[in-house]
Amino acid sequence: MVQTLAQLSRDLASGAVTSRALVEQSLARIAEGEGPRTFVRVFRDAALAAADASDRLRAAGVVPSPLAGIPVAVKDLCDIAGVTTLAGSATRKGDPPASRDAPVAARLRAAGAVIMGTTNMTEFALGGLGLNPHFGDCRNPWDRSTGRVPGGSSSGTAVAIADDMVAAGLGTDTMGSVRIPAGLCGLTGFKPTAARVPREGIFPLSVTLDSVGPLGRSVACCALVDAVFAGEAPVSPRAVPLAGLRLGVPKTLMLDGLDAPVAKAFERALSTLSAAGVKIEEFEFPEVLEIAAINRTRGLSMLECYGLHRQWLEARGDGYDPRVVFRIRSAASLSIADYYEVLQLRAEMVTRSARTTDRYDAVAMPTLPVIAPPIAQFTAGEGRLDGYPILIRNTSVANYLDRCALTIPCHEAGTAPVGFTLMGERMADHRLLGIGVSVEAEIGTRR
Repeated sequence: MVQTLAQLSRDLASGAVTSRALVEQSLARIAEGEGPRTFVRVFRDAALAAADASDRLRAAGVVPSPLAGIPVAVKDLCDIAGVTTLAGSATRKGDPPASRDAPVAARLRAAGAVIMGTTNMTEFALGGLGLNPHFGDCRNPWDRSTGRVPGGSSSGTAVAIADDMVAAGLGTDTMGSVRIPAGLCGLTGFKPTAARVPREGIFPLSVTLDSVGPLGRSVACCALVDAVFAGEAPVSPRAVPLAGLRLGVPKTLMLDGLDAPVAKAFERALSTLSAAGVKIEEFEFPEVLEIAAINRTRGLSMLECYGLHRQWLEARGDGYDPRVVFRIRSAASLSIADYYEVLQLRAEMVTRSARTTDRYDAVAMPTLPVIAPPIAQFTAGEGRLDGYPILIRNTSVANYLDRCALTIPCHEAGTAPVGFTLMGERMADHRLLGIGVSVEAEIGTRR
């Protein structure tokens, strides 16, 4: 199944493959290797029934979208009717099941996609490493012998795609939780402008910063799934010509302390784009320093997360991952005044930053400053480490500034995965995806 959504759709249309065959391949992959650590639940019978129904509809000339008949996965915090939404936590196993699908899951089904199951994640989406003591730590497909983190919190979705268990999947992104695992696992990931995609039926981390986005093998894959999530016509993005485009590269903080493979891949990508006619300009971006300071002292996601979890911590806290408890309780001493001030500062930064970057077609930066670290570096007793703030340093900018952002793999095949981020303006999602199609054609990793 190592194919894009477009190729799988063509194969289904030509009769070269059936949905039943794709789902059986998917189930076989899920049953082996990383599958048991990657999926929290597998909807085997429902997926086979959906595949058979899709094949019958196709034979009758009914094809609801290019996603029809294709196996996909959803992160374990997305409501699926009839099952309890665990959000990566064993503490929720006795809670009531969801009464209905989340809108994004319902839209996947309406588009004909086959939902194979729910994927592993950092408990309650609180951590960029992607580790989970309740359901196991799925390992990054790159350098599996070492055992490296997949990135989180949408860890299972990334591994499921990278290991060809599914063709695409749903993640959520509060500080980078789509783009971090996509970047570390050599995939494409898209964080939409948050308001474009409904968040009902998605277990929250931060009601202010959360967004729902796709992971896939290409920009076009992500664009297709994003359109379905947003309730838009699922069409391929129109490529934006590179010649004359202006990309701004922040000199402020975003390029500091890069691992050597990251610096090499990013510089190579910029040189390639420059040769293709893109104008590359470094600029000062002071807002990113303010965002970094907020994350260190008054993180908005932690303030909102503590408000949600404080009563549960009293009743169920002993069952939480200690690393997650540490992070939630870090906000216990903050006040309503702190929360109000952070919200006000964020609103001001959104306005100011738009003036800073409006001369560029997009902002470019390394998705992550580092390559995937070994899992052995992190243990349950070292609560501070699961925050691993270097992982969210670059990605959190798009969330705080309420923008869309896209990560594209730009490393050389066979080397450590490195993501190249393009960040667009608020609600400029379609144009950013069009730019991404053209950028990917120049710098995308050739497998």
